[in-house]
This record gives sequence, structure tokens and C-alpha cells, in this order.
Amino acid sequence: MTIGFLGSGKMAEAILAALLCGGGAKAGDLMACDVAPDRLRMLRQRYRVPVTESPEELLRRCDVVVLAVKPQDLDALLRRIAPAVLKRHLLISIAAGKTLAGMQGLVGAGTRLVRVMPNLGLMVGAGMSAYCLGTAARAADGRTVRKILGAAGRVVELAEAHFDAVTALSGSGPAFFAYAMQALADGAAAQGLPAATARELAAQTMFGAAKVLIETAQAPETFIRAVASPKGTTAEGLAVLEKSALRGILARTIRAAARRSAELSRI
Repeated sequence: MTIGFLGSGKMAEAILAALLCGGGAKAGDLMACDVAPDRLRMLRQRYRVPVTESPEELLRRCDVVVLAVKPQDLDALLRRIAPAVLKRHLLISIAAGKTLAGMQGLVGAGTRLVRVMPNLGLMVGAGMSAYCLGTAARAADGRTVRKILGAAGRVVELAEAHFDAVTALSGSGPAFFAYAMQALADGAAAQGLPAATARELAAQTMFGAAKVLIETAQAPETFIRAVASPKGTTAEGLAVLEKSALRGILARTIRAAARRSAELSRI
């Protein structure tokens, strides 16, 4: 199986690097395509993968094609490559907000197409990706997507109707979590902790809490009860959170991001 990346930005590079580091593919089985020669030169030097500025050449040489251009550039790209898409090709789109129906209309109803919503965690092998199969895609295509995206994190299959919520939670979520982390670090700095140390403590604490929740499969409520001793420091802080409007604010944050995702899908 040969895998090509149409668009070679950070997300594409993260997936490519994970495949190479994890043994999921050899350099000769991968290919990168981009409009920026400097970007291609860097990828060739760093990863020893073949590169090209021609989408058509990439389709000639690859069986699986990851569509990794910006959403606003995807329609034009699909129109361009449509004549070169064959039955052997599997197209995997990581363009936010682009629906299967919209993409299918540009490349043909018979094209095997999969929509994926990844996140920036891919860059450190801790990504979260959701995928949905197009009408012409096969069960084996789902396994291929799991293999490719699974090299850089966790993967889940979901109905496309959930993708606006997925975009809001796991796609945009890293920025929301980072915002909360910075706010907590700022609070610690206000208590006299050096700012850099506060950020390090906050980041590692967030990472450790997430790792415990994932690896033990605990519900957040159970985890909170285990940490919060009666009348202890955690309980004192949680009391402030419970009296605040934080739950509602976070719910509105996700709702706003999901609404924008839906709007972008109609552009």
C-alpha cells in the first residue's frame, strides 16, 4: 500500500512521521505533495520520502491519498484531481467542515472516500481522530484509516451527524484545554510560583490526569471523588468551581464551536 499526502502541513507531517516511526510504512511507500517547494525539500531531507508538486503524479503513484489541504482549497483540488481518481484509490479527507456529500459530488459517487476529524495531538503521537465512511467506501477502508491514524493516536468511527460536535470537542478542544491550563497556571503564579514553573506543573498535571482517566477508564466523577478528600484542599477548590458558571460556559464554548463547524460545512 502506497500512501500519498496532498498537502504537507503539520497534520500531514505528523501522520507521515508516525507511520515511519511506528513501522507502519517505509519511506518509499509514502509520498508528499505541496505547492511550497521549501516544504517539500524539508520533508525529503528529514524523512527521505519522495515528493512532488503535481497532484496528478501523486495519484499515479499512490493507492491511498490523504487530502490534507486547507478546507477552502479542497474543492478546487478535488475538481482538479477528479479525472485522475481511479477505482483503486482511497481518498481520506482531514479537511475540517467538508462533508462527504459535498466531496463526493466533486469526485464522483463511486469514489471511495473517508472523512476524518483529527487533532493536533497527532504531532506527539497522542492524537484523537474520528472517521466516517462514504457511501462507496468498504469495511477494509475503515481498517486502513485505523491503521494510518492509529499510528499517531486513538481512532473512533462515528456517524457524520456527530462531526460538528467532534470538531468542537476534539478538534478545537486542545486550544480550550490549553486556555484552562494557562488560567490555572496564572492562578498559581499569582500565589508566587514562577510563571514558567507554574506552566510546567499545570501541563504535566493535565497530562497525568488525562492519562489516568484513559488508562483506568474511570468516569471523571469517580476520579474527582478519589482526589478530593473531605475538607481538604481539592474539595475547597472544587467548591469554588461548583458555585461558578464554569459548566455552562464550557457547554456554550462547545456549542459555539459546533455551530461554526456547521456553518463552515455550508460554505
